[in-house]
Amino acid sequence: MKTALRQIALLALLAAVPFSAHAEKADRSKPVGIEADKVTVDDKNKIHIFTGHVVLTQGTLTIRSDKLVVTQDVEGYQRGVATGGEGGLARFRQKREGKNEWVEGEGERIEHDARSELSQFFQRAHVKSGTDEVRGQYIQFNGVTETYVVTNGPNATTVPSQQGRVQVTIQPKKKEGDSTP
Repeated sequence: MKTALRQIALLALLAAVPFSAHAEKADRSKPVGIEADKVTVDDKNKIHIFTGHVVLTQGTLTIRSDKLVVTQDVEGYQRGVATGGEGGLARFRQKREGKNEWVEGEGERIEHDARSELSQFFQRAHVKSGTDEVRGQYIQFNGVTETYVVTNGPNATTVPSQQGRVQVTIQPKKKEGDSTP
């Protein structure tokens, strides 16, 4: 079970890795807590499945979903997949480092692969950092290159359409001493 808890700690990265430059650094040293209606552990195949009102917390980080699956390959690399939840969306929320702001994201499925350092949000994907936000059917963050890809089609495809386009909102940065919202 101790192995299971270590593997679950990686799942905290499911939300934290894509935004590690912005995430609360102290969260990494906090214990991981997980609540669910049920957990199934397959130590032989290194698969841990949490189902039913799953809530993962680590410091300011919270992940909510209906199902959370953590797997580990033979080399020890882990992969986490969170699916479903309220309104059919898996969600995460984490405080930004040194700011009174939060990074929040959601998608029907959220995946993180520790080997490739890729985090992906599928269907009805939305990520908000402070007042900036991005929406699409697919959002990918590469932790190695620190680059984003956002598309209006599933699985990184682009669908020619005037509807369902990617939406990005970037707020102007406040100037020093400017009190205007």
